[in-house]
Amino acid sequence: MINPIPRDIPDLPAIPGILPSNRSFVPATAVVAPARRPATAAYRILVALAAATGVAIEIRLGTPVRVLSYFTIQTNLLVAVVFAASARRAWSARRPLPGVLTGGTLIYISITGLVYHLLLANESTPFSMTGGNDTLPGWHAVAGQLLHTVTPIAVVLDWLLLTRPTPLALRNAATWLIYPLAYLTFCLARGAMLTAGTPVRYLYPFVDVDRHGYGGILGNTAVLGVAFYLLALLVVVLDHLRPDPVRRHVRRPENRISSQATGGLK
Repeated sequence: MINPIPRDIPDLPAIPGILPSNRSFVPATAVVAPARRPATAAYRILVALAAATGVAIEIRLGTPVRVLSYFTIQTNLLVAVVFAASARRAWSARRPLPGVLTGGTLIYISITGLVYHLLLANESTPFSMTGGNDTLPGWHAVAGQLLHTVTPIAVVLDWLLLTRPTPLALRNAATWLIYPLAYLTFCLARGAMLTAGTPVRYLYPFVDVDRHGYGGILGNTAVLGVAFYLLALLVVVLDHLRPDPVRRHVRRPENRISSQATGGLK
């Protein structure tokens, strides 16, 4: 007959040379719920509203189908959706969005701002879209500032000051290039389907086949692709090196399950 298991099992003797560990392996989220971040949520809502407002103005002033075809509009729509979701999670103390998604949003809106200010709004480049006049009229100027300047800067500040490191992986840099490559394919296919002389047949000067030919387009996009990849690599490296902007504002969770004694859970 099997003897009954004793109700009180004595502790095992300590192993010589190995000190008992005081470290708790209970996850912090199982001890205390994540803290709400209302200030972060409010900031991200403002960023989402800025991006959505710029897109709404452009759609109101132009042809919706053509407006929605621009990379600038698509990336700002992405910012509006991602930041609205991030604001909800910060407000309700939920886990943040995946770093691949927030990092990709940062890359794409940064491309929007950099390409606009360095190429499209720069009269010294062969890709300038200002036509010698860098002043947009009325509401176009408001939308232009929101879409090309305000949202890119706001997203970069959010990533540096309010977003915790993931950390990201090097393979993410290559993954983020899928969307720009798909957008390039869309631009060329759209231009090929439209008849010659159609206004804005090619959405951006550096993909204008009529001006540069397919060989020139290949060279332009290769240079831009390398620049985008280097930008993505920079984001990955910085994500590993930058300090956590949230940790210093969050109190260490109090262990309410186990006692402060060294004997483990009681």
